[in-house]
Amino acid sequence: MATQATTLEKNKQLARRVPEDIATEGNLDLIDDLYTEDAIEHGPFGDEHGRATIRKSFEDFLATFADFSATVEDIIAEGNTVAMRVTLRGSQKGEFMGTEPTGQTFEVQNMVFTRIEDGMIVERWIQPDTLGLMQQLGVVESPTP
Repeated sequence: MATQATTLEKNKQLARRVPEDIATEGNLDLIDDLYTEDAIEHGPFGDEHGRATIRKSFEDFLATFADFSATVEDIIAEGNTVAMRVTLRGSQKGEFMGTEPTGQTFEVQNMVFTRIEDGMIVERWIQPDTLGLMQQLGVVESPTP
């Protein structure tokens, strides 16, 4: 029988595969291996239900930010939940939220909570620094003091 520590380590390894292997490496086929069929992703632009919708979201995002990378900076697990602080980097090569490509680079923080059941991702909550992203892309002006 797996110990609690072993389960927590396995959960952390599973959760970090999304930013590292799917998002950074572009291995979208892993979605079928890592997510349950009816998984849900809660993000700043709404919820995505099911593997096909999650895959399409990754496809669109990676087409817009072709040189995208995600680096896991911190990771903590408790129970069936894994929390990560992830640094996101890239440059805008395609249309994003109605904005034409700017070519601008960005580096922002992202917080992700991943819920895992029976060794599969069932739900993720994603909170990137969207304002910082939009400011770095030159779409939104930074406030002046």
